[in-house]
Order: sequence, then structure tokens, then C-alpha cells
Amino acid sequence: MKVLIVILFLAIVASLASALLFLLQDQGRSSRTAWALTWRVGLSIALFLFLLLAHWLGWINPGGVPLAVG
Repeated sequence: MKVLIVILFLAIVASLASALLFLLQDQGRSSRTAWALTWRVGLSIALFLFLLLAHWLGWINPGGVPLAVG
């Protein structure tokens, strides 16, 4: 479960990095940057929906951050 979430997150970061690379190389003359950012948005939505589904099915539970007492 955690591996899939990490893989999707890394794919989102890789898509964002490729969009930056395309932006620097093409200087706005092609649509590769827009496509890379479109992929990033799609992957982000897929990750969000997967997390909602996993929570709804009970695969993951909210744990929160434990507060330091003392």
C-alpha cells in the first residue's frame, strides 16, 4: 500500500521536473510543458482518489501526529 503511494508521489514529482526541463529547453515554443503539467494534475487526482478509496475500504487509517506531552 505504502509503496504504491510513494510510487505515485514520485511520478508526480518526476512529471513536475520534466515540465521544468521542457520549459527551460523549449522556451515556450512547444506544448510539451503543458502535457507534462497535465500528467502531473492527472496523477495528483489519481493519488487523491486512491487515498479516499483506501480510507473508505479501511486499508489505511488516519493516525495523525502524536502530540508531545510533558
